[in-house]
This record gives sequence, structure tokens and C-alpha cells, in this order.
Amino acid sequence: MNAQRTDPFRWTFADGSSPKAPHVASMTWRDGLFVHWPVDPDDLRPHVPGQVTLETRDGRAWLSVLPFVLTNVGLRGTPSITRLAFPELNVRTYVRYRGDPGLFFFSIDIGNSLVATSVGRATRLPVYRAKMRVGATEDNHVAFESERRSSESADDTAARFAATYCPNGEVFTAEPDTLEHWLTARRRFYAPEADGVLTGEIAHDPWPLQPAAVTIHENTLFEANGLPTPTGDPVVHYADELSMTGSIPRRIGT
Repeated sequence: MNAQRTDPFRWTFADGSSPKAPHVASMTWRDGLFVHWPVDPDDLRPHVPGQVTLETRDGRAWLSVLPFVLTNVGLRGTPSITRLAFPELNVRTYVRYRGDPGLFFFSIDIGNSLVATSVGRATRLPVYRAKMRVGATEDNHVAFESERRSSESADDTAARFAATYCPNGEVFTAEPDTLEHWLTARRRFYAPEADGVLTGEIAHDPWPLQPAAVTIHENTLFEANGLPTPTGDPVVHYADELSMTGSIPRRIGT
């Protein structure tokens, strides 16, 4: 579902489909990391609402953690003085709804209280305020730290994540049918509710992925979200900078 630009205000996806709602927001992703762990689908399925179908690849489900920074966030066409920048940290898995692939978010931590409140109200996604710090180490690694207060976690465990990371190879575009493409080329989220499913879209050029060198110093995100904790080494990729647009969330029937 890679997106291609047709004019400054319209997008089409690589499968020929068009956005289902106006893309009113624009932003730039920076200094991002994809960290993916395979998990037993039987362990993860009870944590995914029944309205969506947990998607697997080669018999495995996947849990992903994404730390990144969003800059130049605002309504399309608005001046730079009105734009915002903040760090974000996502925990997600991969689902289908009515046959269409998408993302299901277990948590979205945002390092800006006002933005976290606004996004949570607008999307009904599990958005939390977190204390975050992003900087650079002496050896030019990204240093990302996040702590969500325990009172806002799914249980009594504080959601903490700390990692240092950097690119460690050439930029590449994930080819269709590869694991890298399956894990990253998602353009919609699904948020099941009692009276339907809320969905939203993003659109952007293919991810500029790079191999990554990563050290995870602390990660209690799975425990804090009541999820099974994966074992083994994750699949990791770095993505430096990418402009994107976002749609108005809309509700679709069950």
C-alpha cells in the first residue's frame, strides 16, 4: 500500500485505491526506529478486539515498537509558526478489517500533553501523555527515553522505554512480498468501538529504510499494556526523514 503523489492535495495508493477521507494534516517523521518481534498468535489474539482479524506471516504474529519524532505538524497550508514538534512512541500489531490490511495500536505515547489529549479525543485511540527526552549521544546515536506514569498504563506498571540507535547500512526501499514491506507498508489504523470501527489513513512515499544498530536499555511497554512479552532478537530498521499527510478519522460500520 505504498502511496504516490498525484497533486499537492490528492494521493493514490499503489493498489490503485484512493484515500477514503480528506488528508487535512501534514507532518514530517524524523529519527525513527522500527523494532519488530515475532510472537505466538495464540498469545496475542486475546488482546485484539473481535471486530478485526489478527494478521500473521508464516504462522507468526508481530508486535512492534516505534520511537520517533514528528516535526512540522499541523493543518495543511498553515504557516510554520503554527506547527508543532514532539516525540512519539507506538506499540502496535497487524490486523485486517473486511480484508484490508492495517494497524491496531495498543498504545500511543506522546511527549506533549495538549497533543496527547487532542489526538485521543479525535481518534479514540489509546493515547497517553508521557515524559520523553530525545537527543544525540557523543557517537551520534539517537537517544530516546520515554516514561508513562503508571496511573495511565493498562495495569500498575509504568511504561518505560529507553534505547540508543543509529543507521547501520545503506538506504533501501522494501520490495513487495518481503517481510520488511509487510511490517512497514501500512497506511491505515483500525480502532474498534461498540458501534463500529474508527479508521484513519496516512500517505507518504516509500519508507527510506536502513539497517540499524540498536541497544534497548529498558522496555516495560508490553507488561504495561498487558501484553505477552516477546523473546528473542527483534527485526530492526531505521528511517531518517519522511513527509506525510494524515486523514480525518471516520467511522465505518461493523
